[in-house]
This record gives sequence, structure tokens and C-alpha cells, in this order.
Amino acid sequence: WWLVFATLFGGTLSSAGANAINQAIDRDIDRLMSRTKGRPLPTGRISTRAVVMFGAGLGVAGFVWLWVTTNLLAASLSTLGLLFYVFVYSLLLKRSTTQNIVIGGAAGAVPALVGWAAVTDTVALPAWIMFAIVFFWTPPHFWALAIRYRDDYQRAGVPMLPVVVGEKRALDHMVAYTVALVGTTLLLYPAGPVGWIYLVVAALAGLGFLVGTWMLHDHPEAAMKYFGYSNVYLSVIFIAIAVDVLVLA
Repeated sequence: WWLVFATLFGGTLSSAGANAINQAIDRDIDRLMSRTKGRPLPTGRISTRAVVMFGAGLGVAGFVWLWVTTNLLAASLSTLGLLFYVFVYSLLLKRSTTQNIVIGGAAGAVPALVGWAAVTDTVALPAWIMFAIVFFWTPPHFWALAIRYRDDYQRAGVPMLPVVVGEKRALDHMVAYTVALVGTTLLLYPAGPVGWIYLVVAALAGLGFLVGTWMLHDHPEAAMKYFGYSNVYLSVIFIAIAVDVLVLA
């Protein structure tokens, strides 16, 4: 339990640091979006310099904490995720390409590698499959949000896929990524660390997620419900991994 706490705490420091710096970078467009205009920077409640220093401090603290309490590999991977999010996603991709959240989603998938590394001091195939699960989950998850706040992103000039190609084509992309996601979740079974409990849960949850994605074609107004369900779906997948290992160990 100590290792679980140490890894979660260190990862939280790193992700919070990335979040803070991202808000400093996005302070201009956040003012234009109804979803984000109430954040501390757009409202002037805190200075940009203070936010950047706070975010950098959290990032350094996360690295040091994980190095001391887990190992250097986990600490390095966590910090790499922070740097990728800030420099690749926030600064390079977000305002320049419709593939921003696809490529940038790699940052959100890094915690799977961090957790594995914290326990084993290695990064094996199952860890990369879990990384891929989060990677393929991110586009349909986030594009649902972009459908709901399409006008916001258009006003701010952020080229989210639903803004650039329209809802219908964006939904086609979401279906494709959901198919890849469900297939990837099933790959974890032959990789060895899980058994039949996980396989059944992943198959049923994946079918439900795929049906939900497809139904958005006729009901795009349900995008936020789908967004909420996508959070539940990913939680169920990773809880199933833990339960399967504990029960069948």
C-alpha cells in the first residue's frame, strides 16, 4: 500500500504541474471559451509567473518524490509525460493540427508505464498495451467534449477535429478509434497478466462503448453523457485488471 500511495502521490504532482503550466500557456484562449473563462488566469486572480513557477515546482517535486520513494525509471517517465504534455501538446500541437489530441494523448497514457515501472523497475509488453489502451481511448473521449464545446473551440481558433471537419466526420474517426481501443484491450489477455475475468469485462464494456460511440451519430447532443461514460469505461477496464490479478493470483 505504501508503494501505491507513493506512486499516486508522485504522479499527481507531475500531472498537476503539467496542468498548471498548460493553463499559463492557454490563458489567452481560455478567456474566449465559456468552459474555461472562469479559471484563475483569465480572471486575473493569479499571475502567469506565479502559475509557471508553481507548475515547475510541482514537476520537480514529482520527479524527486518518485525517485526517492520508487525508482529513477518511474520518476523519469513521469517527468517525460509532463514535458511531452507541455512542449509537444500545449505548445506545438494544440493550435496547429486536428491531430493535437491524438498525438498529445500519449502524455495521458504515460501513467500506465509509471505504475509498472514503480513496481518492477522495467517497462514490459503488458505496460505498453495498457499505455495503448489509454492512447486509443483519448481521442473519442476528448472529441466528445469538443463536440459539446465546438463553438468555444471555434471562437478560440483551436483546430479540434469536430471544428475543422464537422461532427459527422469526427464521429467516424471516433468509431475507428473505439474499434482500435476495444481490440487493444483484448490484446492484454494473450499478453499474460490477466485471465478470464478481465477478458469478459473488457469484451462487454468494449461492446457497450462501441455501441455508445455509434449512437452519437444520431444523438450528438448526448456528447457529454458519452464523455462521462468514457471515464467510467476506462475505470472499469483498469479495475478489472486489478480484480482479475487479485482473484486469480
